[in-house]
Amino acid sequence: MSRVQLTLFWTLVASTHSGLSLADDSAELAKKALNPVAAMYSLPVQYNWDQKLGPTGDGMHSVTNIQPVLPFSLNDDWNLISRTILPVIDQHGLAPNGAADQSGIGDVTQSFFFSPKKPTDSGWILGVGPALLIPTGSDKLLSSKQWGLGPTAVALKQSNGWTRGILANHIWGLEDSPPDNKDKVNQTFLQPFLSYTTHTYTTFGVNTESTYDWQTRQWSVPINLTVTQLLRIGGQPLTIQAGPRYWLDSPEDGAQGWGFRAAVTLLFPR
Repeated sequence: MSRVQLTLFWTLVASTHSGLSLADDSAELAKKALNPVAAMYSLPVQYNWDQKLGPTGDGMHSVTNIQPVLPFSLNDDWNLISRTILPVIDQHGLAPNGAADQSGIGDVTQSFFFSPKKPTDSGWILGVGPALLIPTGSDKLLSSKQWGLGPTAVALKQSNGWTRGILANHIWGLEDSPPDNKDKVNQTFLQPFLSYTTHTYTTFGVNTESTYDWQTRQWSVPINLTVTQLLRIGGQPLTIQAGPRYWLDSPEDGAQGWGFRAAVTLLFPR
């Protein structure tokens, strides 16, 4: 074998190995992007648009959720995962004469998950910890005006391209008499999810982000259908997501019919 042929041979081997490494890395990233307690820094920015709100059914409500995820290694066996949800809200037509038209920051939900670094023997990934409601709303129309606290937990399993599981929390308001005639927070949140990821790292998913208000005895139940694609732009891995949502149930003045979701998540592998 000549020197030129030898050089071409090793170049082909190196490029093939690099391609396999990139493919393996992308497969792992696609799985971690679907895992709420993955030990990976990420920055999801999620936009939600809903319609037909308010007493006349002409209202519109949009929320852009900024959701940084920060993992911390506690020891050889446990991680602590910080998940923050900061909502940026824009709403119009929710009350007569524009009384509820408002744009600004909503209340922050801060969750901490203590999660084993290894799945269980049956393959389940678990996390449990506290959830905190922080009254950061920029206006009384966008805030519960009270601190809240409660438990949160997540359980999921990933195998053969499938991801299935549930994330849940319950938050109680810590004030007996919230200001501005606000109802005391007493809500359960349930998010079962199911998705399938193809060999091209395209993920088709369905979930519901249902909330039950124990004060009003009412459900809010949107069903989200999403398509998510893992990409690399300038070497930066990220996912883009889009899909419709449909409200199966909501309070009398709540969202009705169809809505929309779109999201971009920057991934920062450790």
